[in-house]
Amino acid sequence: MTHVLVERDDVLRAAAAALARARSGRGSWLMLAAPPGRGRTAMLDAVIRRASADDGIRVLSARCAPEETAFPFALVRQVFPTADGIPFGDLAAEQEQQVFHQLLDLLSRTAEANPVLLAVDDLHCADPVSRRWTGYLARRIARLPVLLLATECREHTDVTWLPRTTGACHPLPPLGPDAVTQLARDRGLAPERHAMCRDATGGNPALVQALLADLADSTGPAALASLSDPTGPAAGRPPHHPEGGAPLTRYRDALARWIRHRADDETRHMGLALAATAQCSPATGSALLQEALALCPARHAGAPSAPRLARLFSHPLALEAVLEAADPAELAALHTHAARLLHDRGAPAPTVADRLLHLDRPCEAWMARCLEDAADEAVRAGRIGEAVGLLRHALRAQPPLARHRHADLTLRLGSLEFPHSAQAGIRRLREGLDLHPEGHERAAAAPALGAALAASGRTDSALSVLHRASSSTDDDELVHILRTVTALISSHDAAAWRDAVAGLRALVPTAPATVEPLVCGLITEYETGAGLLSAAEVLARIRPRLAAAPVHPLLRTAWMGSAATLLQWADQLEDARALAEQGLPAPPASPDLTDVGLQCLLSARAEAALWAGDFRRVIAENTLLAHTCTGRGIRAPHLVSMVALARYELGQHEQAWQLLSAPDTTTADSSWEWNELRYARALLHSVEGRWQAALDDYLACGTGQSARDFVSPVATPWRSGAALVLARLGRAGRARELAEEELHHARRWGTPRTVGRALRAHAAAVGGRRGLDSLVEAAALLEGAPAPVERIETLIDLGRARIEAGLGRRGRDDLRAAEAEAVRLLSPTGADDGPDHRLGQAPDDRLGHGQDNRLGPGPGDGGPEPAAPPTGRLVRATRAALRAANARTTTRARTGPSALTGAERRVVDLAALGHTNTQIGEALHLTRRTVESHLTSAYRKLKVTRRTQLAVGLAGTDTAGGVPPG
Repeated sequence: MTHVLVERDDVLRAAAAALARARSGRGSWLMLAAPPGRGRTAMLDAVIRRASADDGIRVLSARCAPEETAFPFALVRQVFPTADGIPFGDLAAEQEQQVFHQLLDLLSRTAEANPVLLAVDDLHCADPVSRRWTGYLARRIARLPVLLLATECREHTDVTWLPRTTGACHPLPPLGPDAVTQLARDRGLAPERHAMCRDATGGNPALVQALLADLADSTGPAALASLSDPTGPAAGRPPHHPEGGAPLTRYRDALARWIRHRADDETRHMGLALAATAQCSPATGSALLQEALALCPARHAGAPSAPRLARLFSHPLALEAVLEAADPAELAALHTHAARLLHDRGAPAPTVADRLLHLDRPCEAWMARCLEDAADEAVRAGRIGEAVGLLRHALRAQPPLARHRHADLTLRLGSLEFPHSAQAGIRRLREGLDLHPEGHERAAAAPALGAALAASGRTDSALSVLHRASSSTDDDELVHILRTVTALISSHDAAAWRDAVAGLRALVPTAPATVEPLVCGLITEYETGAGLLSAAEVLARIRPRLAAAPVHPLLRTAWMGSAATLLQWADQLEDARALAEQGLPAPPASPDLTDVGLQCLLSARAEAALWAGDFRRVIAENTLLAHTCTGRGIRAPHLVSMVALARYELGQHEQAWQLLSAPDTTTADSSWEWNELRYARALLHSVEGRWQAALDDYLACGTGQSARDFVSPVATPWRSGAALVLARLGRAGRARELAEEELHHARRWGTPRTVGRALRAHAAAVGGRRGLDSLVEAAALLEGAPAPVERIETLIDLGRARIEAGLGRRGRDDLRAAEAEAVRLLSPTGADDGPDHRLGQAPDDRLGHGQDNRLGPGPGDGGPEPAAPPTGRLVRATRAALRAANARTTTRARTGPSALTGAERRVVDLAALGHTNTQIGEALHLTRRTVESHLTSAYRKLKVTRRTQLAVGLAGTDTAGGVPPG
């Protein structure tokens, strides 16, 4: 404890001078007065040790304690423990005067042999009688060889006044910054810790000693960034070591002892008030502090200055320690007072709510409203976890909230909890629904629970909730609303969907004007899927209603979701996206997944971006949501499929497959979303050449769609995909059947995307001149259409077909055009990309999985770098086709798989699968002689001699030879 004597030489000199005077018979008193922790006791002990080393000084000492304050003469009995006749109770004035005189005489006789050092620690805690005797002695001490050395806390409300004529009061100031720095340096602490030792102790020797001891016990690199932030660690937690280790126990305990035992009521209250207002702005905090101090029970003129304590409690370590040591009731009163003052002064709701969160529960009506307002702001800012905490706190109000208010807040809380835990959110929504006192209110709140149940795969339960709700109200408009929402949610169940559409048709004549647009939209969705309408007919229904039809607020997002879906199917992608953006909350706010309309808008927005080839936008806007839902009890196979397909197009194959394997397909039902997942898996299988796996998924998708009466290729065009795969498997007859059926439905719908895609599948199925004609028609239709992926794929097939037909120049031109479009589409800075949507740079891409999800260099990678050459499925496909056509290359493969022409490769693929020459000729519309010619050439290029070696030959490597340039 020697370090507390730093900067205390003047005190030691004053004590030595006073002792010297006492030896000469001229007694005096010396008072060491300072706030807690300044080293009063340590200084007293240092003087005692020095006096004890002097054989000529006799030391009498006493330490006062609050526990003995009520015992008369308790201090005196410590000084003269063997003296007789010291009373144990209060005396009358004349008797007390007599005892005082006897005690003075006893001290005088004691000092006759040797001068006396009478050392009294914490005189402010002495009993009143002993303190009066101390004053009695001080007024007469000049004639005695005695030094009265006492310590007293100057923050105590009852100060001992001694005559200035016989002694002096010596203050103990805090240690200066240089002294604290030197002490830290002497302990071997790293330089970055020196500032913390200064700031977190305020130069208080006791705190310096405690903090140095805590820090000296640790090893490892300093990491003090969080400790230098005054808004850092949360209040109420023990202050922890800067390296995140054990709590700073000595430092914490030193402050706790002061708050709990050493400080008087007013000082303790001031410390708590400063801590409670520490995180307010300077102006507001100062005003709050003055108001909070007004609650002190006994203000007096000698109160310590607030600035000194404020400087100490501005450091988070001190702030935490004080709050931890505080009496909960006293601290709660201060937080309540601070919150009320902030509220009355018009402070922002989050600022007031921050005070309210320190209370065990809100206790006034305005507090719950403020917490609710702060939760709204947190939701708009995308801080869902914060909003959840605020609403939970509001629901703990005492007295309890009114029943309808409690129900409303519970429903809102359930909708926020749902994305992070489906079961917790559903339980909360059920609770809120049951709390509503009136059937009408329960019915109006039922769609949220229904949407949550449907999103978690419990469509039957969702429909049951909505049926009960519609039967519990007599409001005709609300009944129509609930029936329409029920129909929308029924789309997750094939049988229920068909029944719901039939019910909607019966509803049309009586539907209120505010409900009719959604009724029309849902019927139109069904009829579109059933192949009964063209895109033009759909737009003729939807656009007028979007322009003028009034929609009930409860159905606004549902109507927008239905309309956006139809616009997307009709290839009005920009309009579909604009409608989705209008209905969805602006970033960084998160969409409410208990709103079935917002669920639809999310799906439409994602698929519209995918169809437009804006793969980075798909990833940036939907990855977080897809990851949030996965594993939390929410099934989002459609969004997962969209993100997976976008990643695959950008070359992120492993990540795409991981996404597609995340949903638990064992729980799949007849929801349309699972058909989307099956279709996405089939696409990836086919690209990777797993033909049978692709066919299985395509057919499973088709079975699911057929169960819903969905035959149109407007979504999940499984027939086109299956026809392409069947052609590769040599099953030309079945491929042709599916392709022609697909083309029939596509022409009925009439958009370039669906017709062009169907024509491409038809070309693969029929081959030959007919196939080439189909590809030419498809390419013409897709020219300028918002279907870049379909156009690039068609150009690749057209180029190959023309080369095989002997139109090499035109075929290579098609392939080069396809390559140029693929590069432009996949370039991160392409002209068609709009804003930079590279994953990891989008404002709402907050995965937080500890991995770099960016597609290319970005901020923080050492400055701007040139964009990497575009890669992805379409770029690789076009360049592979160009290499196969010997275009734009300087070498040509003589042998190996790459040496095969397109026609040879198709023949070899079927032969390797075990087909006979006759079967191959039928499948590819070739004569037997042509098949044999292609196989002979292929045997030579693959260096094989028999059919059973073809599979091995296809897996071999190429051998290239030089060719002249040009």
